[in-house]
Amino acid sequence: MRTEVSFTAAGVRCAGYLYLPSGPGPVPCVVLCHGFSGTMDRLFDYAERFAAEGLAALVFDYRSFGESDGEPRQVPDIDGQLVDVRAAVAFARAHERVDPGRVLLWGNSLGGAHAITVAADDPRIAAVVAQIPFNGFPKKVEGRSTGDTLRLLGAIVWDAFRGELGLRPYYIPMVGRPGRLAVTATPEADLHIQTLSGGGETLWRNSVAPRGLLRMMRYRPAEAAARLTCPLLVCAAAEDRETPAETSRVLADRAPRGEMRVYPGTHFTFYTDLAFRDRVVADQIDFYRRTSATA
Repeated sequence: MRTEVSFTAAGVRCAGYLYLPSGPGPVPCVVLCHGFSGTMDRLFDYAERFAAEGLAALVFDYRSFGESDGEPRQVPDIDGQLVDVRAAVAFARAHERVDPGRVLLWGNSLGGAHAITVAADDPRIAAVVAQIPFNGFPKKVEGRSTGDTLRLLGAIVWDAFRGELGLRPYYIPMVGRPGRLAVTATPEADLHIQTLSGGGETLWRNSVAPRGLLRMMRYRPAEAAARLTCPLLVCAAAEDRETPAETSRVLADRAPRGEMRVYPGTHFTFYTDLAFRDRVVADQIDFYRRTSATA
């Protein structure tokens, strides 16, 4: 059963959907956090899979993205997103069908960093899964020239300056071809756009205010991982260029109860290959059951 829900995070309405398994009684709940410019519709399949295994699942959009409120639109406010995640956890704990002592966090890409950061300050979180998690930018991005990097840095600074003045954001594409101004510029840009959009009607937009990348440059989820009291599972892709496995491994190594699974594929294999996702989600459900008594 899927129900449309909403909750307030520091005065901003966040929209979401709560998936509930069949049967009575309070159940564990997985709160799912999407990535940098993502939207919750990319996580519906994950939520359905968790619910089919007897766990409630809450998906939602961060402020200024998708169906949630917040202006200006498409601005990745990292600190605001952390507030949104904490509000989502509070909403889940207050729901009559959810066991408040068995709320679990799950995050994809930047959402993985958020899940770790929020759990580090909330000892009631039962367990965390961080999938292809952000843990700092790679020192060198394959296929991006020095000139491309300088253009992107210029866009980031210009957009941040406009934000300080209260002006409309300077939007750039999230995904573009090599040589184009975009947050991620890859030869497979068209495929990546189709992947993120689902190939049809979607909440996702290939447009983002790059000012959020400034805050990401100072974001240190590894420091939060070292403070985790709950178990952490990091799921990485061996050929990931966006969130390399070696940087993700640091999160698992720093966490007192961390473990890691590395799968063949790229950052986008987690989005596109359903058979691959079967294996990954099965591992994640097994981890939740082993570490937090969700059965």
